[in-house]
Amino acid sequence: MNSRTSPANPRSTARRSFLKQATLAGVASSVAAETAWPRNGADHEGNSRAREALALRQQLAQAEFGLAVPSHPVNGDDEAYPGRIGSFSKGLPHNNIGEVDPVAYQTLLTALNSGSHTSFEKITLGLGRKLTNPQAGLAFELEGADSHALAMRAAPAFASAEEAAEMAELYWMAFLRDVPFRQYSTDSTAARAAADLSSMSDFRGPKENHRVTPATLFRDLSPGCLTGPYISQFFWQVAPFGAEVLDRRMRTCVAGADYLTTTGEWLDVQRGATVFRTARYDDTRRYLRNSRDLAEWVHIDVLFQAYFTALLCLLSTGAPPDQGNPYVLSRTQSAFGTFGDPYIASLLCAVARPALKAVWYQKWFVHRRLRPEAFGGRVHYHSTGAASYPLHVDILNSRALTEVFRKQGTYLLPIAFPEGSPTHPAYGSGHATVAGACSTILKAFFDESWVLPNPVEASDDGLSLLPYQGSPLTVGGELNKLAANVAHGRNMAGVHWRTDATEGMRLGEEIALSYLREEHASFNEDFKGLSITRFDGTNITV
Repeated sequence: MNSRTSPANPRSTARRSFLKQATLAGVASSVAAETAWPRNGADHEGNSRAREALALRQQLAQAEFGLAVPSHPVNGDDEAYPGRIGSFSKGLPHNNIGEVDPVAYQTLLTALNSGSHTSFEKITLGLGRKLTNPQAGLAFELEGADSHALAMRAAPAFASAEEAAEMAELYWMAFLRDVPFRQYSTDSTAARAAADLSSMSDFRGPKENHRVTPATLFRDLSPGCLTGPYISQFFWQVAPFGAEVLDRRMRTCVAGADYLTTTGEWLDVQRGATVFRTARYDDTRRYLRNSRDLAEWVHIDVLFQAYFTALLCLLSTGAPPDQGNPYVLSRTQSAFGTFGDPYIASLLCAVARPALKAVWYQKWFVHRRLRPEAFGGRVHYHSTGAASYPLHVDILNSRALTEVFRKQGTYLLPIAFPEGSPTHPAYGSGHATVAGACSTILKAFFDESWVLPNPVEASDDGLSLLPYQGSPLTVGGELNKLAANVAHGRNMAGVHWRTDATEGMRLGEEIALSYLREEHASFNEDFKGLSITRFDGTNITV
């Protein structure tokens, strides 16, 4: 069996056993109910409703079943390199230059290919840090698309120019962690970063006149992401949480607090160390103003926190609903349990769940892309002559390597988290997939063209908010920017790649659209659908 093939048979066997038991229990319950219930009009009406519900569920399931089964393309790294140098292996035993023990890696493949809970318990770990929930990738989803029914493009390959460019961007992100976003236009490091990324043969971030500039640096291509401050208004605006008001200032880390910059610390973390250096925090809470702040925000956030807070901001500013909402023109009714504020809030949590299931399948069972910190180890040992790896010339010629070695004496990527990356593969990003799903929900229910009132931006020291003067900032643009901030914020920490973010957002968008289509089918209200501008700028109605 190919190491990237979904373990369909064991998964199906376990589900068949469960479904057989559930079906027998359901039959027994149905027989008991038929015997006990009175034969009256109310019972007949209840049975009719039950049959309608059953028919709807069957129709929706059949519609999903009728969709074409996607192929799941891979970049070939796992098969190309017997030493697994291009594959995720964090937490397993590694040799002294960070290459995974092949026998231990095989125990991981055995578990992934068998789908057996017992096999997962037999994976050989290194220093004790546990792997993060690989079996989540085998869980079924019962509303919208199944977790295996949506595909992502193949991740950039280990030796590709695209991967080299993404790695160069990550080094520059690390160098600029303590520079306020407002200062990029005048900062010399930002200028060098833009020039270096412009020289890359396959850098796919936004550009102006075919060149990366400080104004486009580290931004996303989605509509609105190049307009106004780097940070979305939804990180700064007032957010009344019921009778409370959230303080938008955050606890952030002190300047210069980077980790995994020495080979000893880096190697321990790759091997699954469970004890790390203690993070150093600033004594003063501040408004989010630089990439170190953003990295820490996405370090400890609650899964759908950013989008729930955005909802609170939208409600407090009186943002109008999408014109497709059937209650906009209703003479006698207002929205609540459907189309209303409580319903929208519940959807943010609801779509986060299938988002995680879908991306966890991609992470563990399809791509297993190595984390940037591991790639940094490959760069270091290649550049110091301890190993020879097929790295693209673009990363080896990047000015970023000269600067990182001069600063720390190694070529390792400086990481913002003491523990480095999580213990699950990079592609796609879980944060990005949830971001794509939740922001799509909000774009569906609010008028994306509405201009946000009283925009602000954080001062350079993060101690105050200043009035923003510039192009109008719309709901849709700022929601796209919010999703991008969260997704690329993980890149700024050094734990994800650009395509982990951009492709994860697209996967999350598809999950939300699938979920909304089935929700639409469940409504009694007469309406033609909600309009959404996708991340690629196209408009659809769901």
